[in-house]
Amino acid sequence: MTSRNLAASAAGAVLCMALAGPAAMPAWGLSSDSRQPIHLAADRADINRKTGISVYTGDVKVTRGTMRMTGDKLTVYTDKDGQVQKMVAVGKPATYRQLPDNKKQYLKGEGQTIEYYAGQNRVVLLDRARVWQGGNTFRSNRIVYSIANDVVNAGAASGKDRVHITIPPTKNTDSH
Repeated sequence: MTSRNLAASAAGAVLCMALAGPAAMPAWGLSSDSRQPIHLAADRADINRKTGISVYTGDVKVTRGTMRMTGDKLTVYTDKDGQVQKMVAVGKPATYRQLPDNKKQYLKGEGQTIEYYAGQNRVVLLDRARVWQGGNTFRSNRIVYSIANDVVNAGAASGKDRVHITIPPTKNTDSH
């Protein structure tokens, strides 16, 4: 996956799948997001082309179309060709936001750390992780989304982390 496809696909996928549950189809971010450039803004940037590691600190903002990611620090790991392999956002909390196709409400997510693994097509929200859209929320200390497999896993491997899901009641349109 190229750096141009990176953030928008990951954000929409992880948030939608976590909210929707295993039987639902994913609601990706706006289709046009993947064709938009990625913009980074921070108070400071340290870019090391030799190691392929860039560190952005201080009020970091990443945008791409409707996708927005924020944090106190963002570390970007690239390969020898300059392709993004991993992005790690850290904050109190780090956040995601993206508007899916055919939706009026943004999907939102947060965690103290948000990791995106481009080569593995995987997003991990860590430490007080939460995703929500409207009244639906999904909370855990660890939320992992495998983009390639359309699978969401939440909670610790040891079972000590409880997963919390809130689904508001549907509006009854029946007048009986």
